[in-house]
Amino acid sequence: MSSLSLVAQRRGSTTSRVTKAVQLGKSTFGQTLFNAIAVLLGIGMLSEPLAFAYAGWIGGMVLMIFYGFITCYTAKILAHFILDDVKLRSYSDIGRKAFGSRASPLISVLFCLELFTVGVALITLFGDSLHSVLPLFSSDTYKLLGLTIIVPTALMPLSLLSYASVIGLISTLFLIAVMFIDGLSKRESPGSLWSPAPTSLDPGNMGELGLAFGLLMAGFSGHAVIPSLARDMVDPSQFDIMINWAFAIASLIYTTIGVTGYLMFGNSVSDEFSQDLMRVPGYNPILNRIAMWGLVLVPISKFALATRPLNVTIEIILGIDTGGQLPDDHGAPLKDSPALDAVAEKSRRLLALKHIFTIIERALVTTLAVIVSIVIPEFDSVMAFLGSFSAFIICVIGPLLAKVSLVGRLGFWDVLLLLIAIAMATWGTGAAFWSAA
Repeated sequence: MSSLSLVAQRRGSTTSRVTKAVQLGKSTFGQTLFNAIAVLLGIGMLSEPLAFAYAGWIGGMVLMIFYGFITCYTAKILAHFILDDVKLRSYSDIGRKAFGSRASPLISVLFCLELFTVGVALITLFGDSLHSVLPLFSSDTYKLLGLTIIVPTALMPLSLLSYASVIGLISTLFLIAVMFIDGLSKRESPGSLWSPAPTSLDPGNMGELGLAFGLLMAGFSGHAVIPSLARDMVDPSQFDIMINWAFAIASLIYTTIGVTGYLMFGNSVSDEFSQDLMRVPGYNPILNRIAMWGLVLVPISKFALATRPLNVTIEIILGIDTGGQLPDDHGAPLKDSPALDAVAEKSRRLLALKHIFTIIERALVTTLAVIVSIVIPEFDSVMAFLGSFSAFIICVIGPLLAKVSLVGRLGFWDVLLLLIAIAMATWGTGAAFWSAA
């Protein structure tokens, strides 16, 4: 590298080219595309039909296209920031550079709140799905019983949880297939694609429209992972094309689910369309039971992965983070050095004590998620809050404000998108709290 290039690098004029030259990732275009789609496709899809019921056909389609566009645009903003500075590695790094070190606690709180809300939604899904398959106990009872299953998963290593997440993805795709099979196999309404249920063109009321904002936005809340995906690409110059495909595919899948579920169950669709598959008679009971059992596995496979960053953050704050070490990681005692043996033994005891506190902390976080799920049992309210508050701030408002700070200016469309996002976030968050009250 020439001296002129080094000078230019210091001035920041060719940082992007330098970064691409010295920081090559390991993921191909196809691998990154798959990972991006996997991040975007979450449990938010279960509420897409309800979002269409709240917003109506016109509002639902307009919002879906609009949210897909703005979140794809802000994802590119984050990616360009991360690729233009070799020192940046994560969303938090971008926030720290844009707003200073004082913004780090606020960003951490927002991330933790988002992750905890996802955990609450997963607990709600677990209880509701298990109650649909085995109505022997109430949904709340199953949530409490679920502690004995979910708490151990929170203590498992990530290597095992990664394999378990595949089960959740397969279960999700199978549920979508079952929805189409049910809709095409039934000739009469409700629950039929041949004879659609009553629907509406316009929103029911302003409160329901606000809920639709959050429910639809929740499906696009994957921006916390976007910087990592961009950094890990073999050819980062292909990121914009890749992310266009990822958001286009995710938007198409979400729209298909929303439209299909709304046609089948109309304005009376449940907050989780999977519940309607079990309630409406005329479907293949065996097929639907298999699908629901698969849906029961989704929270079991995803809860620990979703809350792991939250747990690690709490453990670091409390000073009990072990960094993945086991109590016996310090090796055998040194026979010729009693002093070193004593130090090693003390370290092992301290590490063992940290592991005990880690188990207690993760059990308490899971228990708190269960309590909140019992207090606020409405799946749509939880997802609406996740979308209206967390997703809007992290996926739209945050990246645009970072652009103001780092670039020094915003275009007309940037300002317009920022104002719309703030208005929708405020409106949707208020509606979510009102519906949960």
